[in-house]
Amino acid sequence: MLLSFENVSYRYDGMEDWALNEVNLTVAEGEYVLVAGASGSGKSTFCRLATGLAPHFHGGDLQGRVLVDGLDTREVPVSQLFGHVGLVFQNTDAQLFNRTVEEELGFGLEGLGLEPAEIKKRLQWVSGVLKLGPFLDRSPHQLSGGEKQRVVLGAILSLRPRLLLLDEPFAHLDPEGSEVLRSLLNTLRGEGPAVVVVEHRLQEVVADVDRLVLFHQGRLAADGPPRQVLGQELTGYGLNLPALVGLFRNWGLDGPPPLTTMEAIQLLASGPPRRFSQTKRTKPREEGSPPSSLNSNDAPVVEIQDLWFGFPGQPVLKGVDFSLWPGECAAILGRNGSGKTTLIKHLNGLLKPSRGRIMVLGRDTRVTKTHELARRVGFAWQNPNDQLFQTSVREEVLIGPRILKAYDPPWCERLFERFGLGPLLDRSPFRMSEGEKKRVSFATALAAQPELVILDEPTAGQDEPFRRELGGLIRELREEGKTVLLVTHDLEFAAEQAPRWLVLAEGRILADGTPERIMADSRTMAASGLRPTQCFEFFQRLREKPLENAHEDFLA
Repeated sequence: MLLSFENVSYRYDGMEDWALNEVNLTVAEGEYVLVAGASGSGKSTFCRLATGLAPHFHGGDLQGRVLVDGLDTREVPVSQLFGHVGLVFQNTDAQLFNRTVEEELGFGLEGLGLEPAEIKKRLQWVSGVLKLGPFLDRSPHQLSGGEKQRVVLGAILSLRPRLLLLDEPFAHLDPEGSEVLRSLLNTLRGEGPAVVVVEHRLQEVVADVDRLVLFHQGRLAADGPPRQVLGQELTGYGLNLPALVGLFRNWGLDGPPPLTTMEAIQLLASGPPRRFSQTKRTKPREEGSPPSSLNSNDAPVVEIQDLWFGFPGQPVLKGVDFSLWPGECAAILGRNGSGKTTLIKHLNGLLKPSRGRIMVLGRDTRVTKTHELARRVGFAWQNPNDQLFQTSVREEVLIGPRILKAYDPPWCERLFERFGLGPLLDRSPFRMSEGEKKRVSFATALAAQPELVILDEPTAGQDEPFRRELGGLIRELREEGKTVLLVTHDLEFAAEQAPRWLVLAEGRILADGTPERIMADSRTMAASGLRPTQCFEFFQRLREKPLENAHEDFLA
């Protein structure tokens, strides 16, 4: 076995509860395993133990035994495990420290003492597979979140470890990048190494894997073929189920659920679930909730006119125009590196236009101080580590409204409750999981009750209960007249929450419309690297060839 957990229990220094409790698990050579579970269920701890980072780096109390390629991680230093196991962290910034992407990719190879010819060969292979050629001379710290993830993955893959672990690898990838990663992982499984993916976005990979391992409150709750595990009762485990799995559960499916659109069509053709024929208008609202009715006298919250911006030798935004209105929720979508994060940094004054004008709540961002905009524009970053700086969660959330003279104790208490931060208030935000840090950043963005709320990759690394809470909060904010702008690769969430999509490609607005209209436009989707959601594709195919036993209004 490449990986073996033998009755393993582990808890971090200063913690009473066990992060993992009596776990027995093995992974064999060539296996492809998906590890899932709610936030805090022990998934990242499992990765740290499998690489020796716990207990060597994180300290803590380890009971039982973890073997990697026959080596006991308690007795062998992390440096000696280097050639046996590789881990792509959930927070990729924690693994990037070289001046250029090329140096980042070659650093580990040089550490292994490989010959220059072999290093060159491996660099050419990994940069070609992950399409990193255009970035080799650039600083990895200047790349988008998804691009950084590809660089870290390349640095680990070039080492050719026998066991590869990836913690939330799809979280920041665009749909096109996700397809590339899926293809790569499927190729690797046939070449010998074992691959273990820890992921909330199950539908990205669940159809490919041999096993689905489910953690719950530090214990191993299920382990088996994906269809077998997903056919069980999973209520209370906090899983973000693939859309089609949830849909067929609602229809009363007995037995293994479909994992792909074609499987779903074939399953209906062979005999639909018991509630399917009586279903009327029960498909998910892919078009999002209806837009709020706007008063003709309403002024736009955001008005962008002919926005141009670039870094030296690198144009990013090219003539962007759009407006946002009170009570609206819109999503900005596009490839990694298309300019999404650069665009939203203009809305709170962190960046100033090279050309054009941006008005936010009647203020010209070119002449308005950033701290003046901060009172009215709440911002949750893609990487929460970029905005954390206080010694406790409580102070992290409250410092903004106190400085801005907008502290409302009952509102802040609501935020603590809504994001499940009550038990964490006295903890350092730097000692929490990436998912918990994300929740802190959301509470911080909302604490001063801004009129414009910008959420960059809000569902990355988050479980289903959080997604539901966040969706409820977005609806509440809209009802209060607040404006919400999402930047996301999670098209399922965007379709549920944002009635308006703005598609960005190569620095320009390629499309502006409803989710259904944009997903039906194959040219726009291809040009922007997007893919339709599972449910949209499924219902689209049913419209093209309806089943005889479907209710006549079902496909309307």
